[in-house]
Amino acid sequence: MDLTRDLVEEKAAEYAEEEPLFMVEAQELEGLPSALAAGEYGRRDVEWVIQWFYRRYLGEYPDRSRRDGESAYRENDFEAVRDAIADAIEADNSREAVHALTGLSGVDVAVASAVLQFVDPERFVVLGPHEWAALVEAGALDRPYPDDPDVDDYGTYLDACRSAAERLDCDMVTLQRALWRLSRSR
Repeated sequence: MDLTRDLVEEKAAEYAEEEPLFMVEAQELEGLPSALAAGEYGRRDVEWVIQWFYRRYLGEYPDRSRRDGESAYRENDFEAVRDAIADAIEADNSREAVHALTGLSGVDVAVASAVLQFVDPERFVVLGPHEWAALVEAGALDRPYPDDPDVDDYGTYLDACRSAAERLDCDMVTLQRALWRLSRSR
């Protein structure tokens, strides 16, 4: 597949029209990053991101795993969540940012990437098998999605996304949305 700007724009528009969580996702991407940066957010704001991560799969993600992940996250003390997000915001690189968040219960590398997308959508993008598969098909990644992605896998993925976004002159979220739709239409 040739990943072109026209294709990314087409698939990102399709995402906006077809994905049931798009409206609330767009709304949260508009306000949550500045709220997180200012420390003006509540427990439910971050919990929403965790829920979005799992529920965007619309039943494709095993329900038991989704419930377990969401429940494990809710066990965190809110001050620990605030500290982890503050550390992620201050991190010099993606490795440090991911490590800041994966210290929380229920937050693995993929979930951390979702939080990071809402922390700073210009620097970070959510990691998932759909987006990864589209990048493999486009020749930007050379191996299948790992069973349990680690921080190095996220770095590899993030580098591929940043490179593609720069080459295509689009933002990271637009690219992520297009990759999501590309993998789902194959």
